[in-house]
Amino acid sequence: MLEWIILATIAVSLISLVGVILLGLKDNLMRRILVFLVAFAVGAMMGGAFVHLIPESLESIDAMMVFILVFAGFMTFFVVEKFLHWRHCHENNCDVHNEKLAEKSGRIKPVAYLNLIGDGVHNFFDGLIIATSFITSVEVGIASTIAIMLHEIPQEFGDFAVLVHSGMSTRKALVYNFISAIVAVAGGILGYFFLTHLEWVAPYMLAASAGGFLYIAAVDLVPEMHNEWKPHVSLLQFSAILLGFVLMYYMKILLGG
Repeated sequence: MLEWIILATIAVSLISLVGVILLGLKDNLMRRILVFLVAFAVGAMMGGAFVHLIPESLESIDAMMVFILVFAGFMTFFVVEKFLHWRHCHENNCDVHNEKLAEKSGRIKPVAYLNLIGDGVHNFFDGLIIATSFITSVEVGIASTIAIMLHEIPQEFGDFAVLVHSGMSTRKALVYNFISAIVAVAGGILGYFFLTHLEWVAPYMLAASAGGFLYIAAVDLVPEMHNEWKPHVSLLQFSAILLGFVLMYYMKILLGG
C-alpha cells in the first residue's frame, strides 16, 4: 500500500512541472502570457480558498474558529512578508519603498516565497488525502489521485506564473515549484503511518492556508495588476480571474464536493 501512495504522490508532484511548456518562449510573448496567468492565479487562489479550503474546514470545526484561523493565516503571511523585506534590505541596503530600484536589482519579491509556503502546506494535505484514499482501497486511491492531478494543473500554471512574475528565472521557478510540490510525498508517507494522529490538525491548517492564499491574491497580486491600465488588458485580467475561479469551482464538483 505504501508503494502505491508514494507513486501517486510523486505523480501529483510532477504536475508542478507544467511550466516547462513556457520555456523557450520569447520575452515579449512570455510577458503577455504572464499577464494572463497572474490574473488566472488570483482567481485560482480565491477559488481555492472560498470553494475548497474554507468549506472543507467548516465541515469539521466551528465557523467562528474557521474565520479566526483564516484571519490568522492572513496576518501570518503579512508578518512573514515584512520579515522577508526586512531581511533582504538589511543584506542589500535596498529601499523597500522603491519598486523601480527593486526591479533593477533583480531581487526576488517576497510573494514568491509566500506562494511556495502556502502551496507547500496545500500539497502536504493533498498527500494526506491520497494516503487516506489508498488506505480505503486501491480503486478509491487511484480515483482520488486522478482527481487531484486534474485539480493541480490550473493551480500549478498559476503558481509558476507568480514565481516568474516575482523575479525568478523560468528554470528556477520550475525547480522551486517542484520542491514545494514534492512535499505531497511527505504528506502521503506521514499519512500512512500517523493518519489517526494527524487527522484532527487538517481542518485548522486548511483554514489558515486559505488566509495565506487570500493574502497573496489580494495584497500582492491584485495591486500589481492595476499597473496595467489598457482597457483590453484589463478585460483580459478580469476574464482570467473569473476563469481561474470557475475552474476551481468545477474541480470541486469533479472531486465530489
